[in-house]
Amino acid sequence: MLPHSPMAHKMARRLLRNEDDAQDAVQEAYLRAVRFLDTFDGSNAQAWLLAIVRNTCLSFLRKRTASGSMTMFDERIHCARWSNAERALLDRENLLTLRRRIGSLPAALRKVLIMREFQQLTYQQIAQAARIPVGTVMSRLSRARNRLHRLPMNA
Repeated sequence: MLPHSPMAHKMARRLLRNEDDAQDAVQEAYLRAVRFLDTFDGSNAQAWLLAIVRNTCLSFLRKRTASGSMTMFDERIHCARWSNAERALLDRENLLTLRRRIGSLPAALRKVLIMREFQQLTYQQIAQAARIPVGTVMSRLSRARNRLHRLPMNA
């Protein structure tokens, strides 16, 4: 499971939008994976682990929503340093717009989009991780991409 740790962390960070929560979620996911190792069928460790990470992140989001405490995305942590100040400003603005747009998507669409575009998972891996049919993955990706293109620039 350890070789999949960077991908699990990236997924958690993108879903939770908070570095500390992502670290906690991945740690909790690994504990759950160890606890429920007997349920692993041996076919695809990455998809199995990412499904646990996804479910753990959803639990974190439910707890966060219930408690009313939502930590905002910290730009300083997640954005790379740029050498050209003007280009950096433009890139940051574009990145913030993209993050806002992705964040405005419904959770089901956002999850498959993140797994495909940022985690570079195959449709089959997404289907296994999200526990949905491959056709559903494809339709959700299509809807997510269409919604992103239709959103106004300030969304």
